Amino acid sequence: MAAIKYYDVILKPVITEKSMNAMGEKKYTFLVHPEANKSQIKEAVEKMFDGVKVSKVNTMNQSGKTRRRGMVYGKTAKTKKAIVQLTSESKDIEIFEGL
Repeated sequence: MAAIKYYDVILKPVITEKSMNAMGEKKYTFLVHPEANKSQIKEAVEKMFDGVKVSKVNTMNQSGKTRRRGMVYGKTAKTKKAIVQLTSESKDIEIFEGL
């Protein structure tokens, strides 16, 4: 596979009650490319959002759910989530303000 560029790593933010409560601790949750590693996620967040310094990245792979339509079974797409912890002197990420 071709090399993943930093603008292809972060797909979209995760907006849930649990992720919104973690924002008080400067933890932000994103859906990321399934083949991205922690260093690529850290680089992407620091390049996309100016004034942001990442201290730690936790990732989790979620397998696809089995779905049925009639007698045919299939699976939904597998996803990867990343929880990004910012440093204490880092600026907040602007896309989450006002939510």
